[in-house]
Amino acid sequence: MLAELTHRCPLACPYCSNPLELESAKTELSTAEWIDIFRQASAMGVLHLHLSGGEPASRRDLVDLTAGAAAAGLYTNLITSGIGLTEARITALADAGLDHLQLSIQGATPVLADRVGGYKGGYQRKIAVAEWTHAAGIPLTVNAVCHKQNMDELGDMLDLAVTLGARRIEIATVQFHGWADKNREALMPTREQFLKTNAFVEDSRKRLEGIIVIDYVGADHHATYPKACMGGWGRTGLNVTPSGRVLPCHAAETIPSLVFDNARDRPLADIWYNGSAFNAYRGDSWMPDLCRTCERKEIDFGGCRCQAMALAGDAAATDPVCVRSPLRALLIEQAEADSRAAPPPFVYRGR
Repeated sequence: MLAELTHRCPLACPYCSNPLELESAKTELSTAEWIDIFRQASAMGVLHLHLSGGEPASRRDLVDLTAGAAAAGLYTNLITSGIGLTEARITALADAGLDHLQLSIQGATPVLADRVGGYKGGYQRKIAVAEWTHAAGIPLTVNAVCHKQNMDELGDMLDLAVTLGARRIEIATVQFHGWADKNREALMPTREQFLKTNAFVEDSRKRLEGIIVIDYVGADHHATYPKACMGGWGRTGLNVTPSGRVLPCHAAETIPSLVFDNARDRPLADIWYNGSAFNAYRGDSWMPDLCRTCERKEIDFGGCRCQAMALAGDAAATDPVCVRSPLRALLIEQAEADSRAAPPPFVYRGR
């Protein structure tokens, strides 16, 4: 389960996947409401909880929330920019039972990282947070979001993750939802960058085996087949927004036909099993014939519904990433044009 504790964030990353209309602090779930949701999640079989945002450190009750999740028996992973964390706060999080910390980096140098994040001094704070995390005995993952303007620094970002003592790095290419969709020409990698990165990851996994685990999320627009987004719609994961809406995936609210239940009004298990949004794209009855008769339907489950909505205007369409999609040529043409464009200034995420 992904718990989006808040949309507040001191950074302004131009690829942020939060909605363009951010939720205000006044609508956020209380400490008690979040902890009750954590207990419900544990009771229905959730094992792994991601504490995210926005920037979750913007919540003054982060330590209490972590303790509540740990008491519910959940494995806790804090996804953070590092801004808002101090050495004392990280020690308190470790004492509260935090199992893991995932730290985002926007580049391998202060100049690029601070420019992308829109926050002066962010890079140096991240280095300090990594050191404090290591000292507190909390396992560290570095999350390197890559795109056209930093993909050629990927080797340096990997070296930085190793230097920081990370056990794992997630090299995640920007997904073009939310703010990233406003910055397509600034962020879309070229096909050459995509192929070079694929080869780099394969080589680095062999070279650094036993030192660091490398997870890789490639560029959708240059792939042959779509990913099994979220492991299949309503199959393995759920998101809860700052105000309590329960979503099958982070970008599900971009599909206007869906109605989302709120954990303030309905038990979490009931939403998971019976909510209309969760059942909208389960199974194969919703699939077009192209997907329903495809041998890959139990591999990628038709791909990403939000991507189909964004690119085809129909959430039930074959994901245009798929080489078999009738819209594939249009996708490639658009991606090529965006990737070849001279990067315009970033449109930064609203705070």
